[in-house]
Amino acid sequence: MLTLHGVRLLGFADTARIVSRFSLDRGEAEELLLDFEAYGWVRRSRFADTAGWSLTDSGRAENERQLAAELDQVGARPALADVHDRFLPLNTRFLEAVTRWQTRPSPGNEMAANDHTDFSWDDRVLESLSSLGRRLTPLSAALSHALTRFEGYADRYDVALSEAISGEHQWVDGVGFDSCHVVWMQLHEDLIATLGLDRHAR
Repeated sequence: MLTLHGVRLLGFADTARIVSRFSLDRGEAEELLLDFEAYGWVRRSRFADTAGWSLTDSGRAENERQLAAELDQVGARPALADVHDRFLPLNTRFLEAVTRWQTRPSPGNEMAANDHTDFSWDDRVLESLSSLGRRLTPLSAALSHALTRFEGYADRYDVALSEAISGEHQWVDGVGFDSCHVVWMQLHEDLIATLGLDRHAR
């Protein structure tokens, strides 16, 4: 389940990233991915010099079936639904903070790109992201108590935030590694996949 779910959370990733996501055995994961490809659950694609795995529609359905079975088996659905409800307002604030990180209004252009020369502006955004991180910690603890595979979200977010505060701007919203945005979006995807929800429904 974790191999297929790793593909779901990462969206498009090579085998190494899928293995790393849940500390899987490389050989076993490689065999499973080939099996999943034969079942029609995943596809391997190449774009220029980048190759990786992604879910098919049937793979997404199978992943959600497995997650639902796990959730009902351990009786964790009420706990995760509660966390999801508490997460939603934080998610709205997080998206607003990332927008402020990426843009800074200027005369005549409300959506001007943030060139990160206004340190006061950036500091305020980083404080917002820090506040969200503090609120994420108890939610992450509740999730990992219900299902151990949810462990680590708050820690990964905190690591990325520390890098951003130290001046490494890409750790706020970079892609291809565990930036604040990537970790946050993976958590959101994990919640809606596990609960069988539609991301765009709310």
